[in-house]
Amino acid sequence: MILIDVRELTSMTDFFVICSADTDIQVKAIADEIRRGTPHKPTHIEGYQQLRWVLLDYIDVVVHVMRTRDRNYYNIEKLWADAPLKEITDDHNGSTQ
Repeated sequence: MILIDVRELTSMTDFFVICSADTDIQVKAIADEIRRGTPHKPTHIEGYQQLRWVLLDYIDVVVHVMRTRDRNYYNIEKLWADAPLKEITDDHNGSTQ
């Protein structure tokens, strides 16, 4: 998962969070867990029926949960190459890098 800080580059949002998974079921599970894990409701959801690229818009944060092959194809990270990027990993101990 990566976090892209786009505050200096666009007014549409402050951050993009980009996650990927190999199967539709995993995309759904990630999107559902994000929705359950925050007290805020997204203002807009796209792609939930197809489960290839789910977008959860929380205004200041836009979350993209994508199939791995689609993430590789669209390469959102490259589109925002001028923005600071932070990779977040889960080492199964609850910490991030």
